[in-house]
Amino acid sequence: QVQLVESGGGLVQSGGSLNLSCVAPRSIFSISTMGWYRQAPGKQRELVAVITRGGSTNYADSVKGRFTISRDNAKSTVYLQMNTLKPEDTAVYHCNAHFSADPQNINYWGQGTQVTVSS
Repeated sequence: QVQLVESGGGLVQSGGSLNLSCVAPRSIFSISTMGWYRQAPGKQRELVAVITRGGSTNYADSVKGRFTISRDNAKSTVYLQMNTLKPEDTAVYHCNAHFSADPQNINYWGQGTQVTVSS
């Protein structure tokens, strides 16, 4: 059973900041593109940001300029620094590890951490 363990969620006022962390098993982390996704009540899960093994990043338009994804390969940890938070950022944030094992695409998910932004 592969476990991705998220931490750092909580309640914050609009305009505030939070830093999420996700630790993955080293054997998985080292071969994976890591990402953060979120799911708000009544909505589908959506991509927030991803970072490749080489450090290339991609962000949802809604978070560009406010969120920063990074990874520490020595600690097998991916981070999501969230600044200037808005009420619409309220969601459960899930960590994802993705890699290809031809012909399959493999995905592992964390259980999620709640982020609530009050207006």
